[in-house]
Amino acid sequence: MTPVTVSKKTRDFNPHAFLATIGVGRKTVLFPKKHGIFAQGDPADAVFYLKTGKVRLTVVSKTGKEATIGILTDGSFFGEGSLAGQPLRMGSATAMTDCAVLRIEKKAMMQALHREHTFSDLFVAYLLARNIRYEEDLVDQLFNSSEKRLARVLLMLARFGKEGVPETVVPKISQETLAEMVGTTRSRVSFFMNRFRKLGFIHYNGGLQVHSSLLNVVLHD
Repeated sequence: MTPVTVSKKTRDFNPHAFLATIGVGRKTVLFPKKHGIFAQGDPADAVFYLKTGKVRLTVVSKTGKEATIGILTDGSFFGEGSLAGQPLRMGSATAMTDCAVLRIEKKAMMQALHREHTFSDLFVAYLLARNIRYEEDLVDQLFNSSEKRLARVLLMLARFGKEGVPETVVPKISQETLAEMVGTTRSRVSFFMNRFRKLGFIHYNGGLQVHSSLLNVVLHD
């Protein structure tokens, strides 16, 4: 195969088309709201790509305490620990809304990453962006007040700061889950949510609506 042929092959590969279609080792699976996608302790034999919907990632301690470690929106990869030799799932993934998920078998994912540079670039860029967000979460947890942390979580759920138009109506999420994500008590979350509502930062109208004015809480020193 000549260098010209290899270059053309690379240009012809569309990673977004790869993630939007089914093929060898990959299939689209529909999960209804509240349905488990995988559970902690399940075999880690595939990577998932969230095409539409929202997914909640949780982990349960040995004492039975559950913690929410992330809320994913469309365009997110998850379950990639299998690529690093993780034999069992370290946490659980549950559909928060009706979801369309592309399930990519570990072998098919590894082949695509090794064969298609444009796809591996996209995947690495996603992992780096998520790692930066995790670092920001840690800094937020260490240095910011619970009120600021709650505001940041709500803005992230509404996708402020991401490409495209923010989703001002976020999926139904309990105050217990918000408390887990913020690292505070349910009563504190309830107090701040009522305060945000009275200030006009959020309101309830067929769901929780988040306004860009909530950024003032995060940016205010």
